[in-house]
Amino acid sequence: MPRLLPIFCLLAVLPEKELPAVDFSRQIRPILSENCFFCHGPDEAKREAGLRLDDEKAAKADNEGVRAIVPGNPDQSALLQRILSTDKDEVMPPPKQHKVIPPAQVALLKQWIQEGAKWGGHWSYEKVVRPAIPAAPTSETSAVDAFLLKRLAEEKLGFQSQADSATLIRRLALDLTGLPPTLQELETFKKAPYEKMVDHFLAKPAYGEHWARQWLDLARYADSSGYPSDQPREIWAFRDWVVRSLNQNMPFDQFTIEQIAGDLLPNPTDDQLIATAFHRNTMTQNEGGTSDEEFRIAAVVDRVNTTFAVWMGTTMACAQCHTHKYDPLTHKEYFQAYAFLNQSADADKKDEAPFHEILPAEVKQQRQQWKQELAKLEAQFAKNPEGWMKGYDAWLATKPALKDKKAAEALAVMAEKRTAEQKKTLQTYYVRFVAPEAKTERAKLNLLNKELNRTKPVTVPVMLDLPAKERRKTYIQLRGNWQALGEEVQEGTPATFPPLPAGAPRNRLTLARWLVSHDNPLTARVTVNRLWESLFGIGLVRTSEEFGSQGELPFHPELLDWLAAEFMDKGWDLKHMLRLMVTSQAYRQDSRSNAELNERDPENRLLARGPRFRATGELLRDQALAVSGLLSAKMGGPSVRPMAPNMGLTTAFGRSNDWTLSEGEDKHRRSLYTEMRRNSPYPSFSTFDAPNREVCTVRRGRTNTPLQAFVTLNDPVFIEAHQAMARRLMGVDDKIALLYQLCVSRAPTTQERSTLQKLHDEALADYRSHPNEAVKMATDPLGPAPKDADIAELAAWTTVANVVMNLDEFVMRR
Repeated sequence: MPRLLPIFCLLAVLPEKELPAVDFSRQIRPILSENCFFCHGPDEAKREAGLRLDDEKAAKADNEGVRAIVPGNPDQSALLQRILSTDKDEVMPPPKQHKVIPPAQVALLKQWIQEGAKWGGHWSYEKVVRPAIPAAPTSETSAVDAFLLKRLAEEKLGFQSQADSATLIRRLALDLTGLPPTLQELETFKKAPYEKMVDHFLAKPAYGEHWARQWLDLARYADSSGYPSDQPREIWAFRDWVVRSLNQNMPFDQFTIEQIAGDLLPNPTDDQLIATAFHRNTMTQNEGGTSDEEFRIAAVVDRVNTTFAVWMGTTMACAQCHTHKYDPLTHKEYFQAYAFLNQSADADKKDEAPFHEILPAEVKQQRQQWKQELAKLEAQFAKNPEGWMKGYDAWLATKPALKDKKAAEALAVMAEKRTAEQKKTLQTYYVRFVAPEAKTERAKLNLLNKELNRTKPVTVPVMLDLPAKERRKTYIQLRGNWQALGEEVQEGTPATFPPLPAGAPRNRLTLARWLVSHDNPLTARVTVNRLWESLFGIGLVRTSEEFGSQGELPFHPELLDWLAAEFMDKGWDLKHMLRLMVTSQAYRQDSRSNAELNERDPENRLLARGPRFRATGELLRDQALAVSGLLSAKMGGPSVRPMAPNMGLTTAFGRSNDWTLSEGEDKHRRSLYTEMRRNSPYPSFSTFDAPNREVCTVRRGRTNTPLQAFVTLNDPVFIEAHQAMARRLMGVDDKIALLYQLCVSRAPTTQERSTLQKLHDEALADYRSHPNEAVKMATDPLGPAPKDADIAELAAWTTVANVVMNLDEFVMRR
């Protein structure tokens, strides 16, 4: 058993006089939540014996002569009596639930009651209060390190030595930009101040691209509508807005407000309207014969669930069908929150309106001018000037073949039997497509139409509310059934949280401001925990998606609250928080472990060593493209289609899941820009646990399977990178040294050099003997080798690159 023991286990073996006071929120409530709340919690419909244990007044009340909790008297408390009972009909939890409360937790409950059963709310629902920073060993110790060192001292542990400069540069580059350092960056920052390096990577455009990926998981961003037909959707402008906002370091409270309610701000800008596409990422059902209202409601439900998951780490979805089993969130409160989002004008229509059109101001002006010129020309053609018609009769006599179906049908009718409308159709066709006298005007008309199509506006679906006269009423949906309606409700937030401002309008803008209010106990905690998770591999609260009763307690509670307070007090500055974390001694440690640490703290929660974990599939692809020299720096614009296996699969209704490869640099752009289809996500990303974005994903899993090795060894994207790397090495004297510098930011050891040289020599001999195999290895799929290149050499170095780009150091973020 690991030597790092939960505090309640230690309490059971300490002498009574040394027992610290019990904390209800962090020690007692989790026991009750896990074992009691399902039958004795908030949900009155499922509550047994009229007993409620999540509420202090109810838990301590006299219930027909029985009191579950008698402060100061454990022996008279029915809660303990039932837990300790040996009668299978009396013992709690009931045997059918297959739960047994451990003796250490029973001892903790007894101590708590003996101390007076002091109550408190759930820890994460308490307002954030900045705790005092613990005493630190030096005046230069950061606040982050001071909290961690205090806990380490209790465990008789300390920090490891700092990682070497190359490792730190690589770690920082990957964490802040999602790309490995360049050779120039490695050289520049070997001796530069660490803080200068941090500022450099935070300022790179790649920073916004990297951190946008995580936000797009939360926003369930995709380039298709989902459901069986999974039709394409133009919404990439939202993705680009996220990148821009992060690079500009938009304060997180403003970042929130613009996404939830940018359209309700005074005179909203294009960007503020685009931001509201956050909630237009919901799926749209395009199949014929379905109910638009049913799927509109499904979209609103998803928006409610996503809002509370992203900003408050709250499983609001549990209250859609019934009052939450574990947290104080009622069924009625769910639909009060639903009411905020129930007025949006979108209605699950195929065109996904309302849209916002995006065009630069100068292009808008030019298009307006073209439209005016086009209108004049159209009016001129409509008049059918007499001079343009002088060759009309001769043309008719030739019985020409006409492309227009309506005109062809009119021509097929005998001249004397043609209707007035048919005659007009033929005359219009003549001046539009044939009349020599209209050649100039016709060319101008075609040119104007071509220019208008070329500068067609980009559209993005946005949130707009219905007019007041069309306002929808909101009703409780009984058991979540959209057709079974209960009482009407108005906009509101759960009573367990701070109230909305008095007198504020009940709309999305008020909801957004409430989310980022300093009184809201969750948003800051949830957000800084997510940042910590990204940098250290696991959050201060492991369950970053669940801060409620069923979530894990924070491992470093004081540090979490200090970070949350700092985040709010410093203006919700994301880059400031990242800078605090990456400049800490904890972050800069060597990540190597030892047998003792592996035994005591396998997940590195104490941070007695540096963070180390596998990178995402997107980062691995970007890294391979970057070191091989293939990566395009092009930012923004429509999503692209990099190399992917064509498997002949189709979605419902026959649309192919395969795609045509993008041309030029587009096939080598960052993974962020890869077209995201919900029914057929990019295969290699899925292998590395990327979601399909049908719903909000707060925390990705991190599996390790043989399939992942198949991707990095054999996927055409990676093989192409290995081939490009081989070509990059040509003309360099010390190829192995350059390969290591590019891929793992260090020099090879003597043994590594010897092993790889041997591999190269054996591969070269083999490819000299098998020239056809050499051509395939060196050129498929990258393309023809440079003129006069030694194909066998390229094939051999492709093999070596494959090995180095599959090293643990390359795949892991160390």
